[in-house]
Amino acid sequence: MVAAPVSIDTLCVNSIRFLAIDAVNQAKSGHPGLPMGAAPMGYALWDKVMRHNPKNPKWFNRDRFVLSAGHGCMLLYALLHLTGYDSVSLEDV
Repeated sequence: MVAAPVSIDTLCVNSIRFLAIDAVNQAKSGHPGLPMGAAPMGYALWDKVMRHNPKNPKWFNRDRFVLSAGHGCMLLYALLHLTGYDSVSLEDV
């Protein structure tokens, strides 16, 4: 039986989820629930809606993403890392 192809969107969302799980596990602290549950929303916002530029992170007219739930910060770290912001390396996530 041949597996159905997986969309790039699904692969991206799963990458965010896996980074969150791994980061919480490595830190032996944190909560993976919010990053895992909000990964589709975060991906959709960052990829389809928000205007931002990793090459110019101080661009005045960029959109801002405010995550008020600090326990879900791994979502933000994963999004920053995966979209190419130099300020967040894989070691930071």
